[in-house]
Amino acid sequence: MQGALTRYRIIAWIVGVVLVVLVLVGMPLKYAGDDPTVVATVGPFHGFLYMLYLVATFDLSRRAGWPLGRMLLVMLAGTVPLLSFWAEHVVTRKWAVRPMAPAAALAEK
Repeated sequence: MQGALTRYRIIAWIVGVVLVVLVLVGMPLKYAGDDPTVVATVGPFHGFLYMLYLVATFDLSRRAGWPLGRMLLVMLAGTVPLLSFWAEHVVTRKWAVRPMAPAAALAEK
């Protein structure tokens, strides 16, 4: 499971950074500066990376035994700027270490 977690963490960060560049640099240049170059190049790249993110998330969720809802929430995190960073943090610190621990066991720690 450690390999799946590492792959997920790497692609989550890459997708997050590329999405931030697309939204905070590319979109203002396209609409305010009338220059669609960044969106035209970074947009398809983000789309390809997002597909890799989905595969990595699916792989990790199956290995960790996550319920379907948790898996879908983490998958959607790659579509909102900056949310993939938070999701990666939560997955790494809580869900991947203790994937299905009962609430009582978590409260004791």
